[in-house]
Amino acid sequence: MALGQSLPLSPAAIRALRVENAKARARDFAHAHGLTEAQLVAAHVGHGAVAIDATPDRLFPLIRDLGDVMALTRNASCVHERRGIYSDYRSGPHAAMVLDPEIDLRIFPAHWKHAFAVMEPGEDGPKRSLQIFDAAGDAVHKVHLKPESDAAAFDALAAALGLPDQSQTMTLSPRTPPEGPKGNPARADDLRRDWDAMTDTHQFNTLTRRLKMNRLGAYRLAGSPRADRVAKDGITRALHAAADGGIPLMIFVGNSGCIQIHGGPIAKVVPMGPWINVMDPRFNLHLRIDHIAEVWRVRKPTRTGDAISVEAFDADGSLILQIFGYRKDAPPTAWNAFTATLPALEEVPA
Repeated sequence: MALGQSLPLSPAAIRALRVENAKARARDFAHAHGLTEAQLVAAHVGHGAVAIDATPDRLFPLIRDLGDVMALTRNASCVHERRGIYSDYRSGPHAAMVLDPEIDLRIFPAHWKHAFAVMEPGEDGPKRSLQIFDAAGDAVHKVHLKPESDAAAFDALAAALGLPDQSQTMTLSPRTPPEGPKGNPARADDLRRDWDAMTDTHQFNTLTRRLKMNRLGAYRLAGSPRADRVAKDGITRALHAAADGGIPLMIFVGNSGCIQIHGGPIAKVVPMGPWINVMDPRFNLHLRIDHIAEVWRVRKPTRTGDAISVEAFDADGSLILQIFGYRKDAPPTAWNAFTATLPALEEVPA
């Protein structure tokens, strides 16, 4: 089926199939039936789902009123779940933020295209969530209410932001294909010179754009000690080292529309099949380690010392997650010492 054309399954047929497969995860169910997650949710409009305004400036002040909830941001290889309150929302036309001590988000409003307030049956009563999708129908961000959350505020949000058009179908855009690693060998010396002159990690994206590169392409060109490729188990080793040694981390997981950040310690790291999981009371991480194709240790200069990260990429060259040492309370001495134990691989992809 080409995106934008009529669905091979009617909304009623989708709902009937979903009842038969109620325990399947929404993402897996949608994929199995040739749907996007957004199409699956849209089929339930009028049957537990309400189409709402996806504009962050309208959403976030009302999400704050929900109280303690679970924020979820994911990509194809990693899921980041954090409990907290959506306080301290800061608007921006190109990038907005939530800066609560627990819910820490970077939001790119251009990708917030479709949103729904969803109520579905659960074993312990109704499950309420807000689900936001991009133009291709892929999930950008979700908010899951917990028993402690304010259900009345959820109903008020759905009423306030409900759209005039409550259609059960939608027109979607094609997915943007992965870019893959993009380097510019002719500008390698410029990359290294300007890299060494950085005073803030946020300058990196501007630097690579100006040199017509992207993140992974720049890493492959920069050379040690700026960027070293390490073994693919570097992420798993980092999580275990942080849990065992009480090393606080900043863990970034994102997609085109949202980046979600955990800042602080982690405690319980649980391998399970192809997954490595962090299973703490207010933070969960679920990472498909079999999706990891490359891991890099990256050192970027800042005014307050080098920021050292361990970053994972998939086979398409897309970023899966980044892990930094937590820097707010004290220098990340223990994290920096751990990263130094990761031996660099001699072979770097061309």
